[in-house]
Amino acid sequence: MLNEQQLKSILLDNKILSEEDFKKIAQEAKENGKNLEIYLEEKRIIEEKGLYEKAANFFNVPFVNLKDITIKKEALFSIPEPIAIAHSIIAFDLVEKNLSLAVLDPEDLEIFEFIRKKTGYDLKINLTAPEIINDSLKQYRQSSKTELSSFTEQGAGDDKISFSAEKEENLENLAKDLPIVSIVNDLLEYALFKDASDIHIEPEEKDVIVRYRIDGILNPVMTLEKSVHPGIVARIKILSNLKVDEHRLPQDGRFKLNSEKYHVSFRVSIIPAFDGEKIVIRLLNERAQILSLESLGFQPDSLEAVKRNISKPHGMLLVTGPTGSGKTTTLYTILSILNTPRVNISTIEDPIEYRMPHVNQSQINSKIGFTFDSGLRALLRQDPNIIMVGEIRDEETAKTAVHAAMTGHLLLSTLHTNDAATTLPRLSQMGIPAFLIASTTNLIISQRLVRKICPFCKESYKLSKITLEDLEKQLDISGLLNKLEKVGAIKSSKGGVETISFYRGKGCKKCNNTGYKGRIGVYEVLEMTPIISDLILKNCDAGEIEKEAIKQGMLKLVEDGVIKAVNGVTSIEEVLRVTKE
Repeated sequence: MLNEQQLKSILLDNKILSEEDFKKIAQEAKENGKNLEIYLEEKRIIEEKGLYEKAANFFNVPFVNLKDITIKKEALFSIPEPIAIAHSIIAFDLVEKNLSLAVLDPEDLEIFEFIRKKTGYDLKINLTAPEIINDSLKQYRQSSKTELSSFTEQGAGDDKISFSAEKEENLENLAKDLPIVSIVNDLLEYALFKDASDIHIEPEEKDVIVRYRIDGILNPVMTLEKSVHPGIVARIKILSNLKVDEHRLPQDGRFKLNSEKYHVSFRVSIIPAFDGEKIVIRLLNERAQILSLESLGFQPDSLEAVKRNISKPHGMLLVTGPTGSGKTTTLYTILSILNTPRVNISTIEDPIEYRMPHVNQSQINSKIGFTFDSGLRALLRQDPNIIMVGEIRDEETAKTAVHAAMTGHLLLSTLHTNDAATTLPRLSQMGIPAFLIASTTNLIISQRLVRKICPFCKESYKLSKITLEDLEKQLDISGLLNKLEKVGAIKSSKGGVETISFYRGKGCKKCNNTGYKGRIGVYEVLEMTPIISDLILKNCDAGEIEKEAIKQGMLKLVEDGVIKAVNGVTSIEEVLRVTKE
């Protein structure tokens, strides 16, 4: 749909409304909680088709009414259905190497470039109206229904759990049919284009919802006909080397995509749900560039603490946080710094997410008894200098890890705890004596990922009273101001938080109107010092350890986040979202 500024320009240029009348209508739409474009139509100021005909003149592109045109099938299917739906685009004609598109946003240059690269065609952009686009998009489903009707007629009901051998053979054949192969390929390719980390394929009573996790947030992408769901499930099972005829039990698998452009591993999890089998696919880019510690987002003092401790020949360095907080990226970044010809680095992971040259990487397989604990014991016989254990999950792995750190190895691993200080009592709960925790632990990094503000639509603003109250619940404001002044984020703390400029993204085409693009870490880094070591030996709780660490200069997660918000890297709302407990 057209934005407010575009609508204003079109209506004023065509003398449909005066500037004063436009302001009045815009205010009314806002008060009624309605989209301005829809409100203009409801008030009968301008009809949709007439508005977009005038918009075509405004954008200097032709207007096309697809109702008067027979859409060529070869043109329609040159653009994958997920992309056509997500971006409201229809390809309606193909002459030699010229592909004609009907669009609602002729300024969506990013998607046009993707289509140009995918098809190899030159594009002719035409504007049309939303109702016309929505009617035309139904042709995808009609084509899918026609091609899949033979399978549906054979009785692959949505509520069926047990299948006959004949129907299982039908499923396998369906998984190889062109429409199903095309749908699955398009879902994967579009996820790569959108930099998604996960694909969720979720069956409901009447249809199938597809969502992508982008920058940590799930976004609905498209809705598919329920009739294609068995074929999609079968296709993904075949790709992942899973049992096509198993519908009652969860299954896990993986497959890879290797090409000049992509080198991606897909981890697949399938679980039976009420309306059918739900699929979640994790995308792991094996060509992902290893970052530097600086680019991860550490503050200067925290960065120095990390560098100091990774240069030690032995001891334990732990990274903590919930699933999806970037722990693995931090560990791989540290490994890339330590990876030299003079050391032997071995890892035990679940799964291997990134391949690293000259690093001996092993993947656990619990089905045959190759666990983190047994794998770590085996690695200790491989003469390693540095060991990375994907996760310390149980008492046995914790004891073996501490033993490795105590006997001359530098050990890196992760734990699921909310903050850095809680990690130390957690190790005690796993049966590790306090004196061993104090003597082997070098550093604990707790982290979260926050979305970065889109640089193309960034704007400054002052905090509202509600946000200020929310901030005061989590932080000592006076202490925060002093820290902001100390790190140079603000010149003076005298004016209070209400005088500080923060930043947010207004939303634009570059960031899909979210206001965010990319992510960065917020950290608290707890370094083992003699005083903190004494507190551990005295079995002090996490609260006392945290107080002492803060006294020694440790920034809490939320404080690191606020510094990044003041510096315009992220928004204060995003910091509060990810650091709330």
